[in-house]
Parts: sequence; C-alpha cells; structure tokens
Amino acid sequence: MTLRVAIVMGSSSDEPTMRIASETLLGLGIESETRVLSAHRTPHALREWVETLEPRGIRVVICGAGGAAHLAGAVAALTILPVIGVPLVAPNAIGGGIDALLSTVQMPRGVPVATVALGEPGAANAGILAAQMLAIEDAELAGRLRTMREGMAATVREAVASRPGAPRPAPEGPPKVRVR
Repeated sequence: MTLRVAIVMGSSSDEPTMRIASETLLGLGIESETRVLSAHRTPHALREWVETLEPRGIRVVICGAGGAAHLAGAVAALTILPVIGVPLVAPNAIGGGIDALLSTVQMPRGVPVATVALGEPGAANAGILAAQMLAIEDAELAGRLRTMREGMAATVREAVASRPGAPRPAPEGPPKVRVR
C-alpha cells in the first residue's frame, strides 16, 4: 500500500478519537501516518512536516483538534492538499465542542477546510471522505467504498426487517413515475 493520507492531531489526548480515522482508512485498504503537532506550541515543526507531505505522495490531510482548533486552518494555509478538519471536544470545551466546530469550519475565503462532525463520528467520516477523494482516481478503492455503503444499507434493512410489526422497506431504485 502506498501512503496517501496523513493524520495530525494537536494533542496526544486526541489519539483515541483520531485512531478511528486511521482504522476507517485501514479498513478501506489505505495506510496513513499519524503525528501529534500543535499549531500553537510547535508551529515550526508543523510547517516542516507539512512541507514534506506532497513530495512524499500524501494526497489528503486529516486534522483533529479541540478548543481553539486552529490546526486544520494552519495546515490548510501551508499546503494546497485537501484538508479535512475533525473538531474535537477538549477538556475546556465551550458548548460541548461547538467552539472547535466553529473554529474549524469558519475559514477565510481561499483557504478551505472540509469540516466533518464533532468527535468519533467526525473522525470516521474524515477517513471515509479522504477515501472518497482518493477514489476519484482509484477504481479499486471506489469499489471498496461502494461495497462498504452496500453493507451499511443491508444492515439498516436487516434491522428494520427484524423488528416485529415493522413496515416493509421501500423498494430499491428510483421511484416509479406515471406519465399521462
């Protein structure tokens, strides 16, 4: 496997959540590297690391940070690679992590950060979104993503069908349209 995704987090305490992104990627056959670098405490090391990404074949960067959550924006300012921000709930979080969400999503024009949900769901979705970006030019990966989605749909259908008195699920495919 070729290393194509880099994951960076602002603190080692973010590792349990951000591990979900790397596990999601690995489940889709994508290796990733992981670093702990702070936009505020290690800005020079962050810059040096970001400058190595593109030459090493990294194509997408996932950043997880809480609180001020400037990490994704700092990385996006240093590269043209797609950056996905995962807002995390820090110990000093405001509103259950809304501070990190707003800090991650509210980027100035010209320096975008794709922002996913807070915490664990966001970390999983960041891995999937990175895989979707890579799948634009990788038919095998696109097939694995389709298989994953089909499995998710089957799980939902099975859960609905197993409930007593459950309504029958809607048929697959586009709705039938009558033409007069």
